[in-house]
Amino acid sequence: MVVNIDRLFSKRATRFRASEIRELLKITQIPGMISFAGGLPNPLAFPVDIIHECIEKTFQKNIKEALQYGTTEGLTSLRGVLAERMKKNNHINCELHDILITGGAQQALSLVALCFLDPGDTYLTSVPAYLGAIQAFSAFEANCESIPMNDEGIDTDSLRRNLERLRRTGVNPKFIYTVPTFQNPSGETMALGHRKELLDVASEYDFLIIEDDPYGELIFEGDFIPPIKSFDTKGRVVYVSTFSKILAPGFRLGWVIASKEILDKLILAKQATDLCTNIFSQYIAYEYINGGYLDKHVQQIKKLYKRKRDVMLKALKEYFPSEIKWTMPKGGMFIWITLPKSIDTRLMFQKAIAKKVAYVVGEAFFPEGGNYNSMRLNFSYSEDDLIKEGIKRLAEVIKDELATAYQQDTFPPEGV
Repeated sequence: MVVNIDRLFSKRATRFRASEIRELLKITQIPGMISFAGGLPNPLAFPVDIIHECIEKTFQKNIKEALQYGTTEGLTSLRGVLAERMKKNNHINCELHDILITGGAQQALSLVALCFLDPGDTYLTSVPAYLGAIQAFSAFEANCESIPMNDEGIDTDSLRRNLERLRRTGVNPKFIYTVPTFQNPSGETMALGHRKELLDVASEYDFLIIEDDPYGELIFEGDFIPPIKSFDTKGRVVYVSTFSKILAPGFRLGWVIASKEILDKLILAKQATDLCTNIFSQYIAYEYINGGYLDKHVQQIKKLYKRKRDVMLKALKEYFPSEIKWTMPKGGMFIWITLPKSIDTRLMFQKAIAKKVAYVVGEAFFPEGGNYNSMRLNFSYSEDDLIKEGIKRLAEVIKDELATAYQQDTFPPEGV
């Protein structure tokens, strides 16, 4: 008898949807494909020789401990050097007991969802939003309210209007999710005043702020803007970051900084999930920071990515039609493209693949859909000459789409 496995899945499991970006990574394996799709660090940004040294030190000093189970909270020495670095570089007042080491930032977001979202609960997010966060939160059957962004970051006027509307219907959002610095996918950065105002609004309406900060150190130009967490005096901000962009994503190491009440729940949730984060990686990360390597290497990453951003911006200016708009990020890994409304990047995608160039359609970053005329481009991964060639190919596809849309508008079907 054949098992009717669909009958046995939980309601939650039936809501799972494949990540468009994860699926795209399969397409990018096609020979000759130039991919601007995945948010991948450049392999040249991996400090291979330093990692080798750190592994050797771990073998010499702590190999038995590094091969054993670890505590759920994470390696004490790693949390200690992280706390010192957060205070020094990010102005976040924290100690090691305020930090939980996670299996990447993605696990941190899933733990947040597990601890705060019941089916039917509501959370807020600025849009466009990081696709991985949308996945993590929607898996817990929560309702999403999207808040638009403007040149300063989250549109706080729109946020207040939506909060008042929700309050009138008896809905109290649990938290707002935001990537305030070099946002994924737009590359935009929230202004200092908006960060402080967002904290005031969260206090006024009594919800948390989930601050995701994977790109904050990758600043190419302009002044450093402290994280929202650095202004938090009441434990209202849950700060999430990762080693994926400043060490290597293969280590699967992230961390959370939060109040004791929140961290205690996250720790219990993590115990039920995986007991502890990869302890061997944690020892290597500790040696990496403690040896004074991290700050120096971040400077090298910034130079590499700034050059690649400049190559892409120059190519966009050279090849893209004048109707196309794009963001000018001062750091991070992404550029957001906005096309005329006559262009649907979902339909255009297969034509781009035929030209062997890939992007992520903008719709993927909007929980409620829409924004079909936008796309995200990653500039950190590809080689410089391939960035230029890829933008040239993409420009050809866009020009063809614009010409087709113009013809359809100029010569409507008979009877219309």
